[in-house]
Amino acid sequence: MKLLFRYGTMSSSKSANLLMLAYNYEKQGKKIIVIKPSLENRDSDINIVSRTGLFRKVDYLISYDTNIETLIGLDIDFILVDECQFLHPNQIDQLRNLTKQCTVICYGLRTCFDTSLFPASKRLMEIADTIEEIKTSCVFCKNKAIINLKYNTDGMIIKNNSSLIDLGGDDKYKSVCWECWDDDSTLLKI
Repeated sequence: MKLLFRYGTMSSSKSANLLMLAYNYEKQGKKIIVIKPSLENRDSDINIVSRTGLFRKVDYLISYDTNIETLIGLDIDFILVDECQFLHPNQIDQLRNLTKQCTVICYGLRTCFDTSLFPASKRLMEIADTIEEIKTSCVFCKNKAIINLKYNTDGMIIKNNSSLIDLGGDDKYKSVCWECWDDDSTLLKI
């Protein structure tokens, strides 16, 4: 059994991928548990919601100090984790330990808007058996998006001096390539 990390920028269909996988596994009779951090409540406190309109009730909402290893011993084939970047790195280690009994697939962001790794994503990069990028293109050009560009309501780009955890969607973030993130004229495109 394995620990997989599937990452992408905002709007790369991470949650939609998780929801489709959950549906397929359940249709096959597999026993799954779907987890998301309680911090992530933009669209729903109890559901994983995709921009495509897909949604599913979460089996376990976890806080930053939840011990995920309480799932040890349950009859599970797969654990699917949405928004894994908001977990504590120790919880990533706990998920790694759960791979002794089932496969764990984590979906989330690799980096924050300031280009630094989220601590949980860093831990996944260190210990995951498989790391897969879910690709999408830059909203401003044809290059591959690798960064979430953050902007405020006035359209001003924010690259630092802000809380690393700032929940939002298309109202505050755009998926961009390095060149557009680094280009000061990008501000004129927002």
